[in-house]
Amino acid sequence: MKKKKVVTSLLTGALAVSVLLSGCSDNEKTAVKENKKDSGNINKTGMPIANKKIEMEGFAAKFYSSQDWNKLMLWNEYEKMSNIHIKWTTVSTEALAEKRNLMLASGEYPELLFAAALPKTDLIKYGQQGVFLPLNDLIDKYAPNLKKIMEENPLVKQGITMADGNIYGFPTYYDPNFKGLSIGTPWIQSEWLKKLSLEEPKTWDELYTVLKKFKEGDPNGNGKADEVPIGSAYGINPILNWLKGSVGLNNHGTSNGHIDLNPKTEKLRFQPTSKEYKELLTFVNKLYTEGLIDKEVFTTDSERFNAVAQEGVIGVLPDIDPKTWLNLDGYIGTPVLEGPNGDRINTAIGSPLGNVGMFVITDKNKNPEASVRWIDHFYGDEGIKMFFMGFEGVTYEEKDGEFKYTDEITKNPEGLNLDQAISKYLTWPGGYYPGVVKEKYFQGAEGSDATLANAEKAEPLTLKQSDIWPNFNFTVDESSELATLSTDINTYVTEMTAGFITGKKPMSEWDDYVKTLEKMNLERYMEIYEAAYKRYKK
Repeated sequence: MKKKKVVTSLLTGALAVSVLLSGCSDNEKTAVKENKKDSGNINKTGMPIANKKIEMEGFAAKFYSSQDWNKLMLWNEYEKMSNIHIKWTTVSTEALAEKRNLMLASGEYPELLFAAALPKTDLIKYGQQGVFLPLNDLIDKYAPNLKKIMEENPLVKQGITMADGNIYGFPTYYDPNFKGLSIGTPWIQSEWLKKLSLEEPKTWDELYTVLKKFKEGDPNGNGKADEVPIGSAYGINPILNWLKGSVGLNNHGTSNGHIDLNPKTEKLRFQPTSKEYKELLTFVNKLYTEGLIDKEVFTTDSERFNAVAQEGVIGVLPDIDPKTWLNLDGYIGTPVLEGPNGDRINTAIGSPLGNVGMFVITDKNKNPEASVRWIDHFYGDEGIKMFFMGFEGVTYEEKDGEFKYTDEITKNPEGLNLDQAISKYLTWPGGYYPGVVKEKYFQGAEGSDATLANAEKAEPLTLKQSDIWPNFNFTVDESSELATLSTDINTYVTEMTAGFITGKKPMSEWDDYVKTLEKMNLERYMEIYEAAYKRYKK
């Protein structure tokens, strides 16, 4: 599912938008009223959703290009249950943003968008234009599962409600009790530690020593100097987020990107201009220039990396359980590391509310009531089980109330890993979907015994849920202004971070880097965040 990848991105995530008023707009009332003529075909509860078959066109992002969603078991079986047929047009997750943006700009969009990962700026933009239907009344009448979650978790209602008081999208929500989703540390090859008579590293200095010996000591025993001490399928960001807690960064989690709290001033801090960030980059530069981090970490793609990792040459993997993901044995969670100033806390953890624009209904939709009922199924236990576990006797077996994937999924005869095997039936691999993720029904890498053991090991030194900020909410004007500022600022930070780590930019240019950010109107950027932070505290 790779939730950690999403919530720990170096780039600031999709901008949140403030909640000013609750209630619905005239557009919403009109949308519901216009479709009352069709309501006789819609059952308010139970299955089927529609008495007479309904057909819709949908757009979706998918992780595996080999999937044909129009023939996939999940959608075919759900059609039989619901009496709703979706004709899918899909795009790879890598091409999603470009395709989605062109589609909306051109007006050539379908009735619903699923797993579209729309940022909040787009939700309110196209919502106010009337392209996305307001959902407040529809949720109240036709989405009991999401409504219950909103009532039990005010964070969800706050997060999905836009500045005009309307809800335009269904979110991804991660059960806070499912610790394997968010709590954990990178994985280290314990067999290599044993062979080289090394202890698990607990400080930056010890980590450096271990990585150095991984590189030089032939721990995989093949007589070649092919070991890669640290490798990442998702670039440098997971490595940075792993180490940030060692210098006190991300002290309220990762949901607001570069923003956290300066513990000395109690004001917001822009991490990339802080002395702590400079200290972090100096250390990572040392690791990179001495060959202790994969040289291709800035250009790698997951397929290439997976092929390399499966050769047994990676010492530390800051991703998900290598056994489940890559069928690699011997990896355990690393201890939470202490940095040079005594900081030791795992801060690579985000809000349980994920992307809030994972499912939207457009103004071309002729059956919004049915569409809301259709998606709401995946916010209740039966829908969650079907979405993540599939179908009894085919993809999973149940025993004493416990659900486990069949051997075809976990011990695939074709040599497929779990994600690849389950993708022949279901769509969740890749982490793009609306719905709720619960431990009981999720058997991916984050639900493995090893991951839960990793989480338990890291939990005592991990940020508490009460200390984790959700995405801040911004007014419409703030959102528009911040979107422009963020593009330039984040792009420059990303470029310079890579430059400092690789050595292409010497640390002697740090002051010039900070001055350049100030010229990009960083002061105004922070003023907007401060205003949002004050509203959040209220």
